[in-house]
Amino acid sequence: MRSAEIPRVLLVDDRADNLLALEAILQGMPVEPVAVNSGTDALKQLLIDDFAVILLDAQMPHMDGFETASRIKERERTRNVPIVFLTAADRDAQLALRGYAAGAVDYLTKPLDPWVLRAKVSVFADLWVKNRQIAAQADEVKAARALTSAVQAALTALEEPDVEQAVKILQQAIAN
Repeated sequence: MRSAEIPRVLLVDDRADNLLALEAILQGMPVEPVAVNSGTDALKQLLIDDFAVILLDAQMPHMDGFETASRIKERERTRNVPIVFLTAADRDAQLALRGYAAGAVDYLTKPLDPWVLRAKVSVFADLWVKNRQIAAQADEVKAARALTSAVQAALTALEEPDVEQAVKILQQAIAN
């Protein structure tokens, strides 16, 4: 059973052995890797789940990583998900610039240093968890403000004195 609080990491690579290697690197981390083998499948997965970070192979057949990243960044729901490009291509500066232009936050070449990749994923997973906590706290503050407003309205009703109205206001606030 999947917990909503465990950050998910989307792994996108057309080669099964690369996906297996990425899963092995992330093993033991407090993340849930989700592996797909194409840009199209990545876009579909992003319609279903939220992700802390996307590890995206730059060079894939059909829809390459650059086009996939561009489509991810076009969507309101996914435009802020960090993308780390992974590529076996040599350290061509033009490819890296193309990756950053497509919306990547980082660009790593294979063979990957597992400790560097784990550190990067860990940072994004921690940020994802903290953002979730902040959103939950914002919801709590909103609820507390609504309750405070209802109590103030009830106190005003009691000053008139309209006990029935005050009780009605408080019951409605409790129900919400």
